[in-house]
Amino acid sequence: MMGYYIIAGLIFIVSLYVSNKLKSKFKHYSKVHLQNGMSGREIAEKMLRDNGINDVKVISTPGQLTDHYNPSKKTVNLSEAVYTQRNAAAAAVAAHECGHAIQHAKAYSWLQMRSKLVPVVQVASQFSQWAIFGGLILMTMVSVGVGQTVLLVGIILYAMGTLFSFITLPVEYDASKRALVWLETENMLNTQEHKAAEDSLKWAARTYVVAAVGSLATLLYFVSIYLGRD
Repeated sequence: MMGYYIIAGLIFIVSLYVSNKLKSKFKHYSKVHLQNGMSGREIAEKMLRDNGINDVKVISTPGQLTDHYNPSKKTVNLSEAVYTQRNAAAAAVAAHECGHAIQHAKAYSWLQMRSKLVPVVQVASQFSQWAIFGGLILMTMVSVGVGQTVLLVGIILYAMGTLFSFITLPVEYDASKRALVWLETENMLNTQEHKAAEDSLKWAARTYVVAAVGSLATLLYFVSIYLGRD
């Protein structure tokens, strides 16, 4: 189990670094005020209109970095700061979340695939760790054969979560690409503001990369235990 703790520790350190860097970037770029004077809500509503999307509402949601698109309710949910503020960071986030709404409207294949996996992953994530550690305990204290079976079930469940994290990557990067292209095409930002928005989204995307790589590393570790015992 020492290997697991080492991997978990490294993932935690990298995740903490990227998370703190992201917060630092957003704090810095929140001081880059937009010359057009538009708030995150106004930018989101304009981006939706420009893309012919009239059935999606832009609403405010509590918290920090809680921004997301809800495909079932068709709402772009912007955190309170992004919803009201008029800066490069708010513009980047608002446009990114609208990018997801556009993906939904255009039936973007990766988003559809991720949406179909959501209920499966929700169940898998609840039981994967229990099955994995239960299998390891059974292999040590009760029966190697029974423990291997339980461990394999846990690995399969965990693999679903890993697959989901990798499917999320093209979804997030594509949403950012759509956001930046629209911001540039419609001349929403000047050069400085656009660079700030681009850097904000770059660091936001890296949080998903770290999560995916960390999940894969953990999965491979448990697979190595299973194969070593088999």
